[in-house]
Amino acid sequence: MKDDTKLTHAGRHPHENHGAVNTPVYHASTILFPTLADFDSRDRKYVYGRKGTPTTSTLEEAVSALEQAHGTVLAPSGLAAVTTTLMSFVEAGGHILLTDSTYFPTRKFASGLLARLGIEAEYYDPLIGDGIEALIRPNTNLIWMESPGSLTFEMQDVPAIVAAAKKHGVSTAIDNTWSGGYFFKPLTLGVDVSVQAATKYIVGHSDAMLGTIACSKDAYPKVLDTFLQQGNCAGPDDVYLGTRGLRTMAVRMNRQHENGIKMAEWLRDRPEVIRVMHPALPEDPGHAIWKRDFTGASGLFGFVVDCTDRAALGAMLDGLALFGMGASWGGYESLILPSDPSKMRSATKWEPGGTTLRMHVGLEDTADLIDDLTAGFERLNSARP
Repeated sequence: MKDDTKLTHAGRHPHENHGAVNTPVYHASTILFPTLADFDSRDRKYVYGRKGTPTTSTLEEAVSALEQAHGTVLAPSGLAAVTTTLMSFVEAGGHILLTDSTYFPTRKFASGLLARLGIEAEYYDPLIGDGIEALIRPNTNLIWMESPGSLTFEMQDVPAIVAAAKKHGVSTAIDNTWSGGYFFKPLTLGVDVSVQAATKYIVGHSDAMLGTIACSKDAYPKVLDTFLQQGNCAGPDDVYLGTRGLRTMAVRMNRQHENGIKMAEWLRDRPEVIRVMHPALPEDPGHAIWKRDFTGASGLFGFVVDCTDRAALGAMLDGLALFGMGASWGGYESLILPSDPSKMRSATKWEPGGTTLRMHVGLEDTADLIDDLTAGFERLNSARP
């Protein structure tokens, strides 16, 4: 089946649920067994609410179909999906390689809890490609990728990194949230684990926290065992919202692909904009990799404005009517936030010559978004010192 069909049908079993199109929300902790023999054998799919219900199975099956995974584990947030994956592969005294462009909370977990456990995290240039082989040590347990990178949107040569990892028996994982698992299929390129903050495009409506961990056959038992030992579970109502969002993800993401490129092209021509970081633009340094490995682009990208004065930036951003300022992204609404990636790097430097902004383009008409930003740039220019 094609992806759009998978998103509509995968994981649905109406006739196991009295004909209901959508799997009902099962609120369950205790699961009853009719006999002692049944209880002793535990020979059934559902034995305790934390370990899964038909509600969770529906989304797990659907995400596995979308990402072409052997199995998927649902986590209560994107960060929980990240930390569960890292904990599944690290060992005391071990070494992991993380892209310098990774999501900042991932970095904090590596320098916090993992460091306390005696695990060394080394950061590498996201553009390293097959050069990563020189950084692999005998005690390297995992290589972590994110493509495009958080805030600065560098594209990684995932096949080259995976080939180097496999040569040395090192596992690989990637934060695949930007693509939603819809525009990019890392498991088909040999990556062991594809992590998403399903809070973003899978949920799609800015109203639930959720994470997904899509795994290869070999990785799945490790991830599931770590997940269960940590006592994690995703709440049934959030899982239901994730499943409902997944059903319309293709329509939303295709629209956001178009809207995002329109906005990136418009920003590229603004005199206040120094650069636009969007891999779908032909002039972007990562465009060739994006075109080779991806089938589309999400609505999230970055740009740099030629102003560092906070008051002038406030004049621009505070008056926006259609762009909200808030963490997260992937919903139906547009967002914009200033950021400072230079504080989140150690292997590379970020010196853009202005203020970095992250934009998420939603489902609005781009003409209205352009009008809103045009007025914002006028305020910025008027407020410059």
